Amino acid sequence: MDEDGNLQISNSNYNGEEEEEGDPENNTLNQPLLKRHRTLSSTPLALVGAKVSHIESLDYEINENDLFKHDWRSRSKTQVFQYIFLKWTLACLVGLFTGLIATLINLAVENIAGYKLLAVGYYIGQDRFWTGLMIFTGANLGLTLVATVLVVYFAPTAAGPGIPEIKAYLNGIDTPNMFGFTTMMVKIVGSIGAVAAGLDLGKEGPLVHIGSCIASLLGQGGPDNHRIKWRWLRYFNNDRDRRDLITCGSASGVCAAFRSPVGGVLFALEEVATWWRSALLWRTFFSTAVVVVVLRAFIEICNSGKCGLFGSGGLIMFDVSHVEVRYHAADIFPVTLIGVFGGILGSLYNHLLHKVLRLYNLINQKGKIHKVLLSLGVSLFTSVCLYGLPFLAECKPCNPSIDEMCPTNGRSGNFKQFNCPNGYYNDLATLLLTTNDDAVRNIFSSNTPNEFGMVSLWIFFGLYCILGLITFGIATPSGLFLPIILMGSAYGRMLGTAMGSYTNIDQGLYAVLGAASLMAGSMRMTVSLCVIFLELTNNLLLLPITMFVLLIAKTVGDSFNLSIYEIILHLKGLPFLEANPEPWMRNLTVGELNDAKPPVVTLNGVEKVANIVDVLRNTTHNAFPVLDGTDQTTGTELHGLILRAHLVKVLKKRWFLNEKRRTEEWEVREKFTPVELAEREDNFDDVAITSSEMQLYVDLHPLTNTTPYTVVQSMSVAKALVLFRSVGLRHLLVVPKIQASGMSPVIGILTRQDLRAYNILQAFPHLDKHKSGKLR
Repeated sequence: MDEDGNLQISNSNYNGEEEEEGDPENNTLNQPLLKRHRTLSSTPLALVGAKVSHIESLDYEINENDLFKHDWRSRSKTQVFQYIFLKWTLACLVGLFTGLIATLINLAVENIAGYKLLAVGYYIGQDRFWTGLMIFTGANLGLTLVATVLVVYFAPTAAGPGIPEIKAYLNGIDTPNMFGFTTMMVKIVGSIGAVAAGLDLGKEGPLVHIGSCIASLLGQGGPDNHRIKWRWLRYFNNDRDRRDLITCGSASGVCAAFRSPVGGVLFALEEVATWWRSALLWRTFFSTAVVVVVLRAFIEICNSGKCGLFGSGGLIMFDVSHVEVRYHAADIFPVTLIGVFGGILGSLYNHLLHKVLRLYNLINQKGKIHKVLLSLGVSLFTSVCLYGLPFLAECKPCNPSIDEMCPTNGRSGNFKQFNCPNGYYNDLATLLLTTNDDAVRNIFSSNTPNEFGMVSLWIFFGLYCILGLITFGIATPSGLFLPIILMGSAYGRMLGTAMGSYTNIDQGLYAVLGAASLMAGSMRMTVSLCVIFLELTNNLLLLPITMFVLLIAKTVGDSFNLSIYEIILHLKGLPFLEANPEPWMRNLTVGELNDAKPPVVTLNGVEKVANIVDVLRNTTHNAFPVLDGTDQTTGTELHGLILRAHLVKVLKKRWFLNEKRRTEEWEVREKFTPVELAEREDNFDDVAITSSEMQLYVDLHPLTNTTPYTVVQSMSVAKALVLFRSVGLRHLLVVPKIQASGMSPVIGILTRQDLRAYNILQAFPHLDKHKSGKLR
């Protein structure tokens, strides 16, 4: 990190010296791999949004101390019912508010962009093209400026889609300020400004983030400074229940973006959630069902003309149920080709975007004004291209047999007149001088084989490939779904046009398949994408070929690089734990890994205040093993694990003893409540201890988690990683294989950072030449 607080993102190159003494892949667990060059270390800094933050892990593990056990035993059936009822109530509220905010965003975008395009169309109709360009460019720059200034100066965490940070949170990483009230408001206003400005980005990713913010705020009772101190909300004052709510929020966001309830649930399951269970599936589905009801009611109101310029647009809904889908054996080749193209282009897009994001990081490090200027520069380039490129297209005569008005200079429509004479339309202006949603709707249009020329489709495809690379990464809320859909639909329709009479599939459906293939090639999702497109098109006959295309595109893309969200996670430095361990991890034991770490710091069951203060002051550890019976006769017992936050609470509340003794169960309940212990408060700097208090004692037994997860030192790192990730741990104790007299019952603690492949290779560089393609 440089002196201005900007994170220096660098290539993950592992330049350790190569060892020639045997192949680690062929070693057994009995042959230690302790040829390390340095200690196991990590940097707990990462980019959250566009802000450098100190990263901590979340406590998804149940802390089974004496207070928790008493609270659990004393809960009545009424309290259990309250807890279950509140879970479902919050799930309903998450869906309700997400649907309402999605409605607000759609209304605002369609009306702001609509009036802008009407004003531009008015001057174009009078052949005052320069005036139209000035209005178009000026309005877009103003909207972009509002979105960028809000993000840069008020909520840096609102930049980007927010989906990588949500994935990290649900993986067990605390992402500071990511779900705050200010972030949510800036995300809403910024998304309206950026999308209405015609930038090549969508509101789908931001809606996922907004839904997660709503869930987090509801679970904690409101913003940090104005929380509702409702007694029932104490049940949700923990990381586990907040994780479930944010999962519901992310699914609701996808549902609100695509009007796809089942697709939203599957998106949460396939893409963002690390931990899942059947009860969570039901509540997530309930949230998305509420979103659909809200959107359906909103559409009914708008159909009566009460939403201003919001007409049939605004929500990406492409109903092709009336299209007769026919495909035969001869169509296998073009459909396969679409899948292969999607995988290749998706992986190429990920590779190039990775390079662009590194370049933007260098620019953003120069200061806030450079972030604003970068966004304005992209907006200016986008506006000039969208307005100027249609002049390169040839005018096409209107088909008198169609029912739709042709030509038109209105806000939407498939036949924009632009610079053409009466009776002719500009096909490229139809795709460019409109909102992104209408552009997708136009290029997805069915039964229009001759509407768009091949030259116009090539220009459209090339432009959006460039805009898709340079727009994502600027300091505005932005989503990747729509840019990828625009690119994919263009080459899909081009292939359909090239096939001509050799295929039975409509060109609009080729565009749908192209969009699906590029999304699978870039994002590497299959099941959720298939259902989303199925719910969008409302045509079950598309299911077989959509599945076929998605599988091919994902397979091809996986052979080149990671998915786009995984690349962004690595760029930001978020310590995300992958589901599958590296093969060489099976030949490394946790005992060997622990030897590369500093010695573990332990505390006694009844500890002196001075020792606790010294440990808190001189270490940054977030948990400490608590040991009992340190004499030679009885041996040493591992009582459990105590969190740093609980030690800080003990010191702040002055829960001290004049003599070295164990307390009674009622004594701790007089001083602490389970709700207090669930709060993440660990600011030791606010604690002032006098010299006389330093000589007093603290009984740590009642606050210690007596059932921490432990692994024996001979266990492989691969197995430990699977356990750590599956259970959602923050700390994993390593115990010796042989318990000898006078030997400590715990030899170390493993955390998330210790189990990351990159950090392990820093301590064991001889494994460098065997790292997998994913690490490369």
